[in-house]
Amino acid sequence: MIVSRLMGSTVLVAALALCAGWVSEAQAAPKYIAKVGHLEAATQPRHRTLEQVAAVVKEKTKGEVEFQLFPASQLGTARQMIEGTQFGSEEATVMPAAFLGGFNPLVSVFDIPFVLPEDAEKANALRSGPFGKYILDSFSSKGMTALTLWPNGRKSVTSNKPLTGLESFKGQKFRVMDSKILIEQFSAVGASAIAIPFGELYTALQTGVVDGQENPLDTIATMKYMEVQKNLVLSNHGAMEDVVLFNTAWWNSLPAQHRTVIMDAFVAGRPVIEKFKAQAVEEALQKIKATGATIRTLGDQERKEWRKAMGPAAEAAYVARTGDEGKKALEIYHAEMKRLGEE
Repeated sequence: MIVSRLMGSTVLVAALALCAGWVSEAQAAPKYIAKVGHLEAATQPRHRTLEQVAAVVKEKTKGEVEFQLFPASQLGTARQMIEGTQFGSEEATVMPAAFLGGFNPLVSVFDIPFVLPEDAEKANALRSGPFGKYILDSFSSKGMTALTLWPNGRKSVTSNKPLTGLESFKGQKFRVMDSKILIEQFSAVGASAIAIPFGELYTALQTGVVDGQENPLDTIATMKYMEVQKNLVLSNHGAMEDVVLFNTAWWNSLPAQHRTVIMDAFVAGRPVIEKFKAQAVEEALQKIKATGATIRTLGDQERKEWRKAMGPAAEAAYVARTGDEGKKALEIYHAEMKRLGEE
């Protein structure tokens, strides 16, 4: 009888505990849900970092804020996700600056070659300082709130022809994204640039429509461009920046303490994505080396020469598109670069 009563008590305690768990879960149901869309696969650095950010936000808001992540263009094309965030059909996106120039030309400043210092600490100081704030604030008139900038790699250059110095660019044809700034970057060193859709690039390289291209190393390895390219310069000349964007109406609906938690979580995510990206780049470099490609690294002096040759034409193209606002962005930028000892 005693054993029976003890067993009955045990079952009751377990049942109460289970019920208490149900109550706890009910109380912890999210009050604010954000669909967050982006372009990369779930295995890539952006999504892996977003998973960590989402976990931190959920924990620190005691379950009141939940991020539902949609990688690999599940919510549409880049344009559809940007417009979705702008007009509220989704709450947020983490989008490369390269895809945002049509919505906000000021962000195309990141197309300018060598715009970010090679030193990671100085680059982050630029992102977090007056220059970064000016670029982020420029999204407010577009119905979006930009929280921070995430580094998502740097571009390098490949070609079927030798890339031994600036003079070797003359007469070559390079594929670029559809950006006047990128076209002028190559024009300044005697090369021509053609805007070709990403999906057509491998064939364009293979058939000689273009001689070369620029992309981050992990993209070069994933897309197997070195199957149809012979030379790689580790130039790190082009910044691949992500912009963390929220729909302004949704953002403003949050309690102030939740906005602080989310902002802090995304800023803290910056070194996380840098770490993931560095791992991906190193793995990519090993794959590229295995192809037998000719690889060389741009030294400090040559980096300065490339920047001096390419930068002014790219900046002029930027100002031509953005006017006085672009001029102000560059004034702030150069002042910050001087403060950081980079100019």
